[in-house]
Amino acid sequence: MGEKLTSSLEDYLEAVYTILTKNNAVKAIDVSRMLNVSRASTTEALKKLAEKKLINYGRYDAISITPEGEAAAKEVIKKHNSLHEFFSCVLGASDSEAQDNACKIEHIVSNDILKRIVAFTKYYKKNFGDDFKNIYRS
Repeated sequence: MGEKLTSSLEDYLEAVYTILTKNNAVKAIDVSRMLNVSRASTTEALKKLAEKKLINYGRYDAISITPEGEAAAKEVIKKHNSLHEFFSCVLGASDSEAQDNACKIEHIVSNDILKRIVAFTKYYKKNFGDDFKNIYRS
């Protein structure tokens, strides 16, 4: 995938992948409902993803994802999950706050910083328990 996707296109690609893995089929209306956006903006985003060869999309056809699109979607999901785990496990954020922040930051975090966050989260989970969390959350 040569050029970087916008945050919005990453969200659409992530939605396509998520729906496909749950339902084995996805239509534009499914993506529109999941992201709570208009059908028109969904159509435009799906066209752009198809132009970038990340999905296969025809106006009335089911949408499929290309291998390159699947890899890109998995990368966004990996970033999201890693950030969510850091925010909830290490920082003690509520699930909704961790989700919200992960959704925003997943688009801009560098791979180097993400690797450090993942490494620290693993270290933290291995070496510290709830006693430590409670000290700084008070």
